[in-house]
Amino acid sequence: MTPDRYARLRRLTLVILPLASLAGTATAQTGANGASFMDDFDTLNTGFWFVSDGWNNGPHQNCTWSKKQVKIANGILELVFQEGKKGERNFVCGEIQTRKRFGYGTYEARIKTADGSGLNSAFFTYIGPTDKKPHDEIDFEVLGKNPAKVQLNQYVSAKGGNEHLADVPGGANQGFNDYAFVWEKERIRYYVNGELVHEVTDPKKIPTNAQKIFFSLWGTDTLRDWMGTFSYMEPTRLQVDRVAFTAPGDECQFAESVACRLSE
Repeated sequence: MTPDRYARLRRLTLVILPLASLAGTATAQTGANGASFMDDFDTLNTGFWFVSDGWNNGPHQNCTWSKKQVKIANGILELVFQEGKKGERNFVCGEIQTRKRFGYGTYEARIKTADGSGLNSAFFTYIGPTDKKPHDEIDFEVLGKNPAKVQLNQYVSAKGGNEHLADVPGGANQGFNDYAFVWEKERIRYYVNGELVHEVTDPKKIPTNAQKIFFSLWGTDTLRDWMGTFSYMEPTRLQVDRVAFTAPGDECQFAESVACRLSE
C-alpha cells in the first residue's frame, strides 16, 4: 500500500507566514475558528485538545488509540507506543488533535521522535469527510526506519503524492528538533531547526480548507515498504515540548519562533 492510499484510509476513520508585511495577502478560510496560541504542555488542556481513545484507523495500523498513552511529564507531552491488548490490537498508542480548526499561518512544534522501525511520529494538520470537508492535509512525519529524515507532504481533496524528504541533523530521535511550516494562499514553506528545507508554490498542491492540528504515534505490520519492518523492543514515545500557531498579522508566540524572523 502506498502512503497516499494509507492516508486516505487513515483520515476517513479519524472521529505561517510573513506577518505584518504579507497579512493583506492572506485570505480567511471558511471554518477557521482557532486563534494564535502557544502550548508548552505544563498540563493537558482537554478543552483545547481531543484525545483519541478506543479505536484504530484500519488494518494498516497495528495499535489501538488509548487515552492512557497520552501523558504529561515535566512539561513534556508524551505519546507512548507499547505492548498492550486493547480492542482488536495487541499494541496501544497515542494521538491528540485540536478541537478547533486553523487556517493560514505559521505552525511550529518542538519534538523528539520515537525509536523503532515500523513506527510513525507525526505532527500534521488535517480535515476530512468526518468533518464534512474534503481531505486536506499538511504533514511532518518521521519514520522510525530512518530518523535522519523527516517526510513532508500535502494532500488536496485526498490527492497526495507530494512527498519530500528533508534532513534532520543528528537524528530526529536523538534530541528535540524544531519543525515549522508557513501556510499561505500562494505557497507553503517548511522549516527544520529554523532552516528553510522545502517550498511549494504549485496551487494544485496547496490545501485551502481550515484544519485541525494533530500529534500521533502509531505502528504498522503491513506498510513495510514505506515505514519499514515492524520491530518492537520496548515502550517508546514521541515527546512534544511545545506547539504554536501564529495567525497572519499577530505577534509571534515565542522568542525563537520562525514567525518572529519572518515579521522582521
